[in-house]
Amino acid sequence: MGVSVNPAADHNGDLPLASMAPVTPLAPRQLALALDHAISFAREDFLEGPSNAKALTLIDRWPDWPDRLAVLVGPEGSGKSHLAAIWAKTSGARILSAKLLGETDLPAAFATGALVVEDLEADGLQNLEQERALFHLINLAREERADVLFTARVAPTSFAIHIRDLGSRLRVLPVVSLAAPDDALLRSLIVKLAADRQLAVDEALVNYLANRIERSFASVRAAVALLDEEALRRHRPVTRALAAELFR
Repeated sequence: MGVSVNPAADHNGDLPLASMAPVTPLAPRQLALALDHAISFAREDFLEGPSNAKALTLIDRWPDWPDRLAVLVGPEGSGKSHLAAIWAKTSGARILSAKLLGETDLPAAFATGALVVEDLEADGLQNLEQERALFHLINLAREERADVLFTARVAPTSFAIHIRDLGSRLRVLPVVSLAAPDDALLRSLIVKLAADRQLAVDEALVNYLANRIERSFASVRAAVALLDEEALRRHRPVTRALAAELFR
């Protein structure tokens, strides 16, 4: 059997240094961006405030829940997934996307006696097959005396449901809502999301952002991401001056 030989290789089979393309090592910030920033879902990293106090109380009270099934409702980025991850670690729950209900072996999903169903949305229940899967999940959870935590952007009572019995079951589920962040939580969130990206931000920058972005979790996340990307692109530090150019 013949073996092809690279004529540019030396006698040890290695390419001569002259023929190798130079490698430019990534700087720490470049490396952090290339590998994506780490987001911690640990209990100690959850930012508490009036907007999420009731939801956090629900998670901390488990297993002393008024009902074995509950729904966390709140806008994008409000902390629903973080709270669900905290509860999953405590309860041993598996985490399942609501979009996959129809493709999931539900008895196996309840193997630990607890389940998180993420992103339960009205547009995810667009046919009878998906409604039947959710109906079966709720009934099975009741039969197995399993605990289920749903997350959703709006309360399930607003869903247009065709299966009447499913609608009645959704209406009785306890719902705990997360509201928009207050000023203190908004500022703490800016600092945390910046720290997740290994960015140091001072009070001047935090105050500037807090006064110019929409008071929502999604807006804070988008603002910090933009600052990070533009600072890297322009080879500049993350400062109030940069923020002033981006957010007027």
